[in-house]
Amino acid sequence: MAKTPDFSFERAAMANGQAYVAGVDEAGRGPLAGPVVAAAVRLDPARMPEGLNDSKKLTERARLTLFDRIMQVADVGVAEANVAEIDQMNILRASHLAMCRALGALPQSPDLALIDGNLLPRELVCPGQAIIKGDALSLSIAAASIIAKVARDRVMVDLAQQHPGYGWEKNKGYPSAAHRQALTDLGVTPHHRRSFAPVHNILYQEHSATS
Repeated sequence: MAKTPDFSFERAAMANGQAYVAGVDEAGRGPLAGPVVAAAVRLDPARMPEGLNDSKKLTERARLTLFDRIMQVADVGVAEANVAEIDQMNILRASHLAMCRALGALPQSPDLALIDGNLLPRELVCPGQAIIKGDALSLSIAAASIIAKVARDRVMVDLAQQHPGYGWEKNKGYPSAAHRQALTDLGVTPHHRRSFAPVHNILYQEHSATS
């Protein structure tokens, strides 16, 4: 039977006197377009939504249902780092910046932030614990993964209406074959990450052709 996330990291922190514990995760490190979005979630042990899991293991319908439930019963902070910031500082640093902004959007600063991944953000202003594959281990991080995924998907659906033809309403900016072909056919939008190789290469080819 596959392991599902539990509340053991949070309980250990609470037993150590860290009462306000938030899980943090991001969505959108791999796409060629759009912001990276992060969420911070502090769950109430007495009002825990059922079915929490790594967002990647859930259907879209389950994610949407859990998104609404988490928003009703938990403290939630959502933030992003935009394309310019991604290109300026690299996707890892931008992801960490979005995480810190999400933590800052919570009602109070956490006593401990459980961060998905193997590194803590440089800008973190509260105690933190990095947890590799945290979205599959910690319920708070799993909840954050759901919030971040749904929030970012909604951003990309909105951007798809402004820039039709790239299929962002379906691929959410990830480098699908159709998205790559649209990049070649339609060119680069202001929402594409110019530091990412497929986008950079098209811009380089365009520059070479006109110089």
